[in-house]
Amino acid sequence: MVVRRSRRARRWTIDLPWGEPARLTVPAAMPDVEIDRVLRAHRDWIAEERARQRPRLGLDRRSVSELEGRRAARELVHMLVEEEALALGVEVNRIQIRDQRTRWGSCSPNGNLSFNWRLVLAPFDVLDYVVVHEVCHLREANHSRRFWRLVESRRPSWRDQRDWLARHGPELLAFRPAA
Repeated sequence: MVVRRSRRARRWTIDLPWGEPARLTVPAAMPDVEIDRVLRAHRDWIAEERARQRPRLGLDRRSVSELEGRRAARELVHMLVEEEALALGVEVNRIQIRDQRTRWGSCSPNGNLSFNWRLVLAPFDVLDYVVVHEVCHLREANHSRRFWRLVESRRPSWRDQRDWLARHGPELLAFRPAA
């Protein structure tokens, strides 16, 4: 457990990043005795949450490099974006493949799409869903009912892919290839 004191923190928070030590962020003036009390009170909860974070995807850090992953993602994403943009009648300005820590994709107001290279390690349907999701944002720049109806019209089983990301996404985001 890493304890971090913060002048901006108003209360304590526990963060359990996948594959990294647990972090307790506390207000700068919080007494050590109170920190110990919080850690003791949440020890079982932390252990239970960590037990759920066992590797399930079988990713081998030595089997893929980031460069290979980026190349494969770029090829697949470009193909899918072209297809979906044409079908939806929208224009894409630029496509980027990035090393995002918390996002799978994003869409800027000027038509730039950005995707996490780790999507290439997920099942193809999941990568496809994220691409469709972001391309749909070129038509509907929000998560309104109209947006979700548009996604559903393009990929009726989008919820399955969203659920896969909810279950396996943290492990995938934590994946770091061997140097």
